[in-house]
Amino acid sequence: MLAALFMAALDVFIVNVAAPTIGSELRASGADLQLVIAGYTITYSVLLVTGARLGDRLGHGRVHFAGLALFTAASLACGLARGSTGLIVFRLVQGAGSALMIPQVLSLIQRTFTGEARARALGAYSAVLAVGAAAGQVAGGLLVSADLFGMGWRPVFLVNVPVGALLLVLGRRVLPLGRVGGHERARALDLPGLVLLGAAVSLLTVPLVLGQEEDWPLWSWLSLATAAVLFTLFCGHESRLARRGGAPLLTPRVLRHPGIGLAVVRILAVMSVNAGFLFALTLHVQGGLGHSALRAGLGFAPTAAVFGAVSLTWRKWPAAWQRALVPAGFALTAVSVAAVGLAFRGGGDGGAVLYAGYVGTGAGLALAFSPTLTGALATVRPGDAADASGLLATVTQLGQLIGVAAFGTLFLNRLESFGALRPYPSAEAFSVCAWALAATAAAGAVSGLVLRRR
Repeated sequence: MLAALFMAALDVFIVNVAAPTIGSELRASGADLQLVIAGYTITYSVLLVTGARLGDRLGHGRVHFAGLALFTAASLACGLARGSTGLIVFRLVQGAGSALMIPQVLSLIQRTFTGEARARALGAYSAVLAVGAAAGQVAGGLLVSADLFGMGWRPVFLVNVPVGALLLVLGRRVLPLGRVGGHERARALDLPGLVLLGAAVSLLTVPLVLGQEEDWPLWSWLSLATAAVLFTLFCGHESRLARRGGAPLLTPRVLRHPGIGLAVVRILAVMSVNAGFLFALTLHVQGGLGHSALRAGLGFAPTAAVFGAVSLTWRKWPAAWQRALVPAGFALTAVSVAAVGLAFRGGGDGGAVLYAGYVGTGAGLALAFSPTLTGALATVRPGDAADASGLLATVTQLGQLIGVAAFGTLFLNRLESFGALRPYPSAEAFSVCAWALAATAAAGAVSGLVLRRR
């Protein structure tokens, strides 16, 4: 299941460095490329909570298995696509497959493990999820540069097929295909809640993904405003349904559970910084410095390696440190991201300071994310596992979307403004973006401390 999680996280970012090659070979427009990159994330985000509830109703292993099959088939179709329209459609289907399989990972961890075993499993989950994001950039650069069998960008998608096929074979042997905790009565799907939440997330994610490309037209702002209204209606519907004794899509008691609200704030902050940093850095390294896809991808290796190492080992650190890990992680992220911005000033390649910043960013993000997720889910009762899993998985994806939209827009706007005024416009634009990322990380530390006191 963690291998499937890694594939899904990888595919959020693996297409980034392949986008120029895809655009030239398929003669895709800028909007087409934006949808190829983001279409996966749109359906992934919209359907995550639905996938979590389906797993609760039909069996987490069974739904995970079905999602893995859909994801693998869609990856094959993406790799064989003959045009941009087909590739966009298959990316949307690929995201739907991820939305079915990923929530089941957290749910099965919650229902299968207890105590220290659950903490270890959640640590591994955190490591795989975030390392997959950075590894996507690395893998994309390697595969595009290798040009395997003269196939150009296609191995970026086809690499999932043999891995997915192997996992399907293993899954039939090791996954519990029935309902875990089957003595509990399966809850209804809450169709009105599904419609309201799906529409709200769609109206939020589409303008975040396409707004910059379209220069933020009126429809994007109307869409965001309508999303806020639908989120409000969704919350009211869920509360009324819970009071009547029904089965809301997101049980209100999950949101009131100690630590969940704080975790939502922190996960939004850390994932927006993570995604915004990777996206803006890719734009600068490939566009501003002119590095190849391979060199750009390999630059993310230190961040990914350190993130994974810290995520898997932080529980073994002294107990006296544990309560301070998350604020310290945000603080380290702020300092490290600012150091990366400073390293690139003047149009240089960064030198030793750059790699120190990469390492510090990986460690800081891991400390901000992994203990937050583990602490939030450690005491959630098994009956609420699907709801909590769907909520935090959705927040993770929304944080990534917000980070790419907000910091990507900031970088591109500054790049345009500095174009004729500064000798190194891309480096200056990234420097501004780095300071904004650092400020967001610092706010994550402070807001976490404030919310904890309350």
